[in-house]
Amino acid sequence: MNRFLQQWGEAAYTTVGFFWMALWAFILGYAISSLIQIFLTEKRMQQTMGGGGGKSVLLGTFFGFISSSCSFSALATSKSLFQKGASFVSSIAFLLASTNLVIELGIIISIFLGWQFVVGEYVGGILLILFSWLLIRLINPKKLIKKAREHLEASSSSSMSDKPSTEKLRSQESWTKVGKQYAMEWKMVWKDVTVGFTIAGIVAAFVPDSFFQTLFINTGDGQQTFTFLTLLEHVVMGPVAAFLTFIGSMGNIPLAALLFGKGVSFAGVMAFIFSDLVVFPVLRINAKYYGWKMSLFILFLLFTSLIGASLILHYGFDFLQLIPEGASKDITEKNPFEINYTFWLNLIFLMLTGLLIYFGFVKGDKVKHHKEMAPKSPVLEKTLKWTALICYFWLVVGMLLKFTL
Repeated sequence: MNRFLQQWGEAAYTTVGFFWMALWAFILGYAISSLIQIFLTEKRMQQTMGGGGGKSVLLGTFFGFISSSCSFSALATSKSLFQKGASFVSSIAFLLASTNLVIELGIIISIFLGWQFVVGEYVGGILLILFSWLLIRLINPKKLIKKAREHLEASSSSSMSDKPSTEKLRSQESWTKVGKQYAMEWKMVWKDVTVGFTIAGIVAAFVPDSFFQTLFINTGDGQQTFTFLTLLEHVVMGPVAAFLTFIGSMGNIPLAALLFGKGVSFAGVMAFIFSDLVVFPVLRINAKYYGWKMSLFILFLLFTSLIGASLILHYGFDFLQLIPEGASKDITEKNPFEINYTFWLNLIFLMLTGLLIYFGFVKGDKVKHHKEMAPKSPVLEKTLKWTALICYFWLVVGMLLKFTL
């Protein structure tokens, strides 16, 4: 029993430490995302993404890069762009870029996994888009795309602002909306981040290496070279592991770091990170938007693309000798609360949070701001909310155990 209580304390301490290490990055990323989403109109994006050629794909990728990393926000925006005339391929490019190429995700990955994984994330995100574009051109699903548009015809759509960005910069109302959007960004992810970081702490303290050696074959014992079949198994099991956690990519990064520390291949870890759009909640939302046939086609498109992208990344990085050797093995041994740059950055960005909240909810308490979100399952959301609250109880008791035992 005493052993269990000690592990409980270690798990909670690891979770809180992980979050403290990443706090400033979350704040910076969501602040930048909020600024961009208020000052760049969705109408302007839609007007430039109508074609199916390289220009529209490039623009869809760029607009995704500067958008929110929340999967549910990305799903709603990509649906809205497609519904209002953007091509299917540019909408997919936007969706993939907004969940794989965003600034905040790169910062979080650099903290937990190192610069090699940041490069892998961005290069891999581009590969995902190129693979999807190629598959769409080869398969040419015109009938599916037509039916998907017809499925959306009855949907109501919010009006899109076309006020010039220069005018918005001088408007106090716009800055109020930035504060509200920032709060909304946290509202969208707090449950996922809480559960994801808590799972990472529990895995670090309780789950033996043998579990990962069973789930991902030929891992552990300093294994650095993998056969093609082993890598293929890893990139297939990466999405399976992501499906089991059902947490978005931002909350899954600490767990990805633990997987790499346990000996999972570079390809397997990248596939795990890329898998936030191939889980059941996303499949269900796409079915609600476009119908089940298109939803399953998008699942096939993204799953096939992430397998190809992860394998190419692994072999490419291996050829260039860029794959890190157990870079994350000591992540749970670090002291996350020492007085260093993380401490001071957290203080600075917590003050920024206070400033944004002040503008959004004190100075502009009468200004309304609404952002379309993908329809979430009430049962899943309620389950996730209660799971997050249980996680807070787990963490509070665990921290008490950490410093009393």
